[in-house]
Amino acid sequence: MSRPFVNWSGSLAFTPSGYAEPADEDEVRELVLRARESGNNLRPVGSGHSSSLLVRTDGTLVSLHRMAGVVDKAGDRATVRGGSRLKELGAGLYDAGLAMDNLGDVDYQSIAGATATGTHGTGLGFGNLSTQVSEMRLVTGTGEVLDVSATSNSDLLPAAQLSLGVLGVVTQLTLDLQPRYDLRRRAWFAPVEWTLDHLADLQHTNRNMDFYWYPRSDLTQIRTMNRTDGASGPSVAASRTPKSDGWYEPRELAVGPTHRTIPQNRELRFEEIEYMLPSEAFPACFAEVRRRILHRHRRTVGWRVLVRSIAADDIWLSNAYGRPTTAIACLQNASLPYEEYFRDMEAVFRQYGGRPHWGKKHWLTADDLRPLFPRWDEFQAARRRLDPDGVFLTPDLARLLEVA
Repeated sequence: MSRPFVNWSGSLAFTPSGYAEPADEDEVRELVLRARESGNNLRPVGSGHSSSLLVRTDGTLVSLHRMAGVVDKAGDRATVRGGSRLKELGAGLYDAGLAMDNLGDVDYQSIAGATATGTHGTGLGFGNLSTQVSEMRLVTGTGEVLDVSATSNSDLLPAAQLSLGVLGVVTQLTLDLQPRYDLRRRAWFAPVEWTLDHLADLQHTNRNMDFYWYPRSDLTQIRTMNRTDGASGPSVAASRTPKSDGWYEPRELAVGPTHRTIPQNRELRFEEIEYMLPSEAFPACFAEVRRRILHRHRRTVGWRVLVRSIAADDIWLSNAYGRPTTAIACLQNASLPYEEYFRDMEAVFRQYGGRPHWGKKHWLTADDLRPLFPRWDEFQAARRRLDPDGVFLTPDLARLLEVA
């Protein structure tokens, strides 16, 4: 049956011709074969947190929320169903003595949706969530059930780890995990100049570090997270917090498991544009972002700007492919106009070699995107191989992926 779809922020609304909630892989395969035979589109959807056009379709929208939970665990790995929500998954893994390396700022997403769009957290030693995926199982556009890993169809792994849902419906993922651990979250305020001057030190001496810049006050809120057992993250020095030189002293906000300390509750809805920049370009880019906001948008921008770091990876459509990355995200209350502001920020991000977050607002097409991703053509070849009839390719996705 059909039902209206509205995303989390309220900016994306459409009514697909059909809506399905398969309970198992056989039902997913049946849906794909039916769509292929009829010439219709089929789009998998997670929690609807994304504000991009990835899921919009006049065909069938497929939710995997009935396909959730841990399938199997062995050592520091676990196989989970694609519809598992991050919040429940984190709790289940913790009970089993395991935890993900890192998480993003919210936990509404499904694991398949979060990895398909490159959802990320922060920390010099941590890639986006897609880098934690070592194996995948998906139903392709031909109805084939395909296992992808380092030992099975390995040539497809760097495409499938972050696929935008155009290679197939991901029914299972195997995650590389850690023994469970707890984090201590702290935060304090400081002038933006102090934060920028101490940024490298803050990033290198804390497991996770990011900051908000508030345009109205021109202050920043610095947020750090470190393990309670004193262990440091990959490639990160022993944790410490620099003195705040007379500004607000760090406050301890939370101590506990990663799935409780990293994600933040978001009652107020917002729109967001986020671009991933080569880290060496961040200082100049942020300076221009700040200048434009203060001179052009300060009166109408009531929300903050978030800065995070992401480790380089080798996933073909990853925004951190091949380079240490610093992300700048501009947020705006969902009840306020955002497009003029976001388009102005996008022009700055593009000037400094930024790549857009796949799940957030941007206005780039395939012609703009292709030069930004060195393995773009290989990904498109994989897409055509697994979905030769375009079952997962909507008009929106064609504009995003097919060069004119």
